[in-house]
Amino acid sequence: MVQSSSPGVIPGSRKGCKMTALSKGRLLVGVTFAAILGVMLLDPIPQPLSYHAFADRRTFFSIPNLFDVVSNLPFLVIGLAGLEQLATRKLRSDAELRPAIALFYLGVILTAFGSAFYHLRPDNASLVWDRLPMTLAFMGLFALVAGEYINLSLGRRLLWPLLTIGICSVLWWQYTEQLGQGDLRPYGLVQFLPMFLLPLIFLWYPPRWSRSTDYWMVAGWYLAAKLLEFFDRSMFNLTGVSGHTLKHLAAAMAAWQLLRMLRKRARL
Repeated sequence: MVQSSSPGVIPGSRKGCKMTALSKGRLLVGVTFAAILGVMLLDPIPQPLSYHAFADRRTFFSIPNLFDVVSNLPFLVIGLAGLEQLATRKLRSDAELRPAIALFYLGVILTAFGSAFYHLRPDNASLVWDRLPMTLAFMGLFALVAGEYINLSLGRRLLWPLLTIGICSVLWWQYTEQLGQGDLRPYGLVQFLPMFLLPLIFLWYPPRWSRSTDYWMVAGWYLAAKLLEFFDRSMFNLTGVSGHTLKHLAAAMAAWQLLRMLRKRARL
């Protein structure tokens, strides 16, 4: 006798779910490789020297570019709070992904120093120390999301390869600049590809923790930071505070939003 299926269960549905998850994973990998291939087909992209010409160059208390320098202080405060609360078990996360959180907030702390150092004398040489710590934060966050939404083991295993790729992308740019043919393509991928992949992950995979919409708020603050950076001069002319100074504050708010989420959420 053939046993009937349980009520509400469609025969073969588990297999279908597995195939759906497999298809999503393959699509994410496909998008990643397509982006890498597309960017590598482009000509090398040097760092425009105009990037260093920020709107607010005022000197106060013998500190050049004071507001772009001191606006990095929130990174230090939030980063230290993140590491302290992680160490005292106030942040709610899977044990396997705690290193990713630690890497994120370590990157935030180092960004405070690296970005302040860069803005004291903006040029390509000092920009390296601004970008290196940011890659720590980017890669830590991406590994955290991959582990929480896709697979815990995947997030844990991705962390150190992602970190290596992030650091190498900055070092490659520095090396090629020294050769007279700067190449920002790998760094551009490290910075912008996760911004495209993360929304797909949020939409395709179910959350395992509450307050998952806070991730969208983190992304919103980061998008605001990039827009403020783009409108640096316009914001300075309009408000007397440069877009780049406000960019630092918006990016710090993204780190704070993540910290708030990790404190308040609960496992579903």
